[in-house]
Amino acid sequence: MSAPPVSFAGMVWRDYQGVLLPYAADGPRESGGGLAFGFARTPHGALLAAVHIVVRAHALWGPRVFEPTIRNQVIGPDVPTLLESTQASYESRRGDRPFGAALGRAYVVLEGFRWLGYSPRSASLDLVSAGPGDSDVTVRAATRVQLRWENGDWRVLAPPGGSWGGSAVSVPSADGYVRFPQAGGG
Repeated sequence: MSAPPVSFAGMVWRDYQGVLLPYAADGPRESGGGLAFGFARTPHGALLAAVHIVVRAHALWGPRVFEPTIRNQVIGPDVPTLLESTQASYESRRGDRPFGAALGRAYVVLEGFRWLGYSPRSASLDLVSAGPGDSDVTVRAATRVQLRWENGDWRVLAPPGGSWGGSAVSVPSADGYVRFPQAGGG
């Protein structure tokens, strides 16, 4: 697998519940009801799929978003564990909100990525995100995302053990990563 260059020409960033997400000709082709799918079988399409699927597979958006995202766009043996842990996280944080309601906005910025490899059938990359930590300190993490081309679209492999935290490591900065254009944190 190689690590191809990705052009950001024509990319636009749109707010999704507090997270600026990239959109381009390579995807997503469909986005509605909080969901996003339809990514080109290109390096750019794989990168866009990784970002959109990982963000939408989070408990914050509620089961109307995370359940179909995980059921339809995440593959591998750890899908049931990921879905169960995401549902449990949602329930533990829901409080008195009606079932299905989003839990609020995210406070995270996508700063960059680094290819670990790409082929037309699979891709692997680290995504760097930054958000608020304790004592007004910005916390950054690089999350490993693996994808496969299946049934005409990119699918994300569920993280080992069903936890994105298990696929992330703390990083001091986005140095050494390809930085997203200014709207995404560059």
